[in-house]
Amino acid sequence: MILLTSELHATLRVNADRSAEGDHDPAPVVKFFNPLGAATWLATELYDDGDTLFGLADLGFGCPELGCFSLSELASIRLSFGLGIERDIGFSTSISLSVWADTARRAGSILCAETLLHRAAREGGEGSDLPPSGG
Repeated sequence: MILLTSELHATLRVNADRSAEGDHDPAPVVKFFNPLGAATWLATELYDDGDTLFGLADLGFGCPELGCFSLSELASIRLSFGLGIERDIGFSTSISLSVWADTARRAGSILCAETLLHRAAREGGEGSDLPPSGG
């Protein structure tokens, strides 16, 4: 599977350029996942090198983190049964990365955050179903 289409690539680059200009909190553009595990990545930006992505990374240990990760490293991961990291072709969100990050940290994973954010959106309020922050 091609992890980044040209359209996704262009959108990620636009976000990177906007972030360099100042405060910018875009929604994640693309979601990658391990089909045999809990690891999940949400990317909002692609740097000039064409390899470094910025976003939210969750390796499945209960501590999602904002930071950079490598597209080529994701593409090089080889899993059992000939599988590799996949792109969620149905992923779409208008929720900003900061909300995703806060929700994922509080919920313990991007996958749990996704469930909570979808439920909250269905019920009419972004984040209304979330537990309080543990400041």
